[in-house]
Amino acid sequence: EVQLVESGGGLVQPGGSLRLSCAASGFTFGSFYMSWVRQAPGKGPEWVSRINSGGSNTYYADSVKGRFTISRDNAKNKLYLQMNSLKPEDTAVYYCARVGLLNILAMPDRRNWGQGTQVTVSS
Repeated sequence: EVQLVESGGGLVQPGGSLRLSCAASGFTFGSFYMSWVRQAPGKGPEWVSRINSGGSNTYYADSVKGRFTISRDNAKNKLYLQMNSLKPEDTAVYYCARVGLLNILAMPDRRNWGQGTQVTVSS
């Protein structure tokens, strides 16, 4: 079944950068849109970014636009999120997620998220 394993999170100062990675298996990675979703403690999930199957089209939440870059390497079954100019409000657990086929704009089903990686932005 779908398996997604995030890595690359950590503690960073405001203005710093992190690069998250996601290793995918159990499905045809190159056939699916993929997303990054984040969730802060006690808050609901927030969609962050989405990329089409071929990697040519990307979409971002207004809160991260201009600072984050989503990319993928289909030959390696890998998804990435480059995060620059990080702010304290970016602090959250970040999840890699496979996007559903019926509605690419919908929040991905929680069953198709990874385990998450913690990103903490603090001075």
